[in-house]
Amino acid sequence: MKKFTSKVRGFTLIELLVVIAIIGILASVVLVSLGSARSKGADAAVKSNLDTVRTQAEMYASDNSNAYGVEVTTAAACPTLGTTMFYADPTIRGAIAGAVAQGSGLAACMTDDTTSNLGSKWAVVSQLKSDSLTGWCVDSTGKSKQVTISTNNQAGVSAEIASGACVE
Repeated sequence: MKKFTSKVRGFTLIELLVVIAIIGILASVVLVSLGSARSKGADAAVKSNLDTVRTQAEMYASDNSNAYGVEVTTAAACPTLGTTMFYADPTIRGAIAGAVAQGSGLAACMTDDTTSNLGSKWAVVSQLKSDSLTGWCVDSTGKSKQVTISTNNQAGVSAEIASGACVE
């Protein structure tokens, strides 16, 4: 009777290197996709926070003689003190801070302050995370749209809102 013996053989060095290379390529593809997903998630958070501003602004106006406040008269960085809705209302202040934190770090706010309007309109724009020259703008007319920012600084962000509305 003939005995069958099996010869146990391991993997060769080349086979192991091929498997490691394949795993490395797959891992790099996953990491690139994950970075993009994080950026899109941060952009969604900016939009959500500015949506909160729009909702809360209407509640603020209804509690304050249908006015949004009159201290911010030109488009500028959102105020850190004062009586406009951007600072006086803690929900709005928190939502703007959240948008700035999730985005690329800049936002601008304004109300229209004229003798006849007394803060009857407002607008807020914040940079998005995926592209610092892209922002999300919401205003008192109900607009909510993506805007292109001319320069990656406060002046560029502030230029995207005028007279209490998102620039067309």
